[in-house]
Amino acid sequence: MFKNTAPMVFLVAASLFALPVAADGNATKDEAIAMVGKAAAFLKTAGPEKAFSTFNDKNGGFVDRDLYVVVYDGTGRCLAHGANPKLIGKDLIDAEDIDGKLYVKERVELVKTKPSFWQDYKFTNPTTKKVEPKQMYCEQAGGLIVCGGVYKQ
Repeated sequence: MFKNTAPMVFLVAASLFALPVAADGNATKDEAIAMVGKAAAFLKTAGPEKAFSTFNDKNGGFVDRDLYVVVYDGTGRCLAHGANPKLIGKDLIDAEDIDGKLYVKERVELVKTKPSFWQDYKFTNPTTKKVEPKQMYCEQAGGLIVCGGVYKQ
């Protein structure tokens, strides 16, 4: 009667620890915080080369729906980007959103005074391909800026 109950026990346990998903299927702020924390820890243990490669891999565990990891150095150069590999290696310090906000420059400045923060700007959602309001959560990690965000709809 109780043969092979391990899969069922695992599913019940996993559901108890699952983070809430937004009703529209987008990532939540809690998921963004958790992913950035996981990415910062992985960066510390695996080192930059392996971590950046993993963050850039859509199947590497750091891309989930519209949530992905982005890493910048202290000058605004993009070191990893889970949604747009064309941005990797580029100096984005002067990148503007559609309202003219210098969002990368703001991140570089904010991380100097805050170990973690939320930032509002507009960016292209990789799932809808539309420019949407976004909130980015960022943490300072060993001199780098590790971020992940949610789209507000």
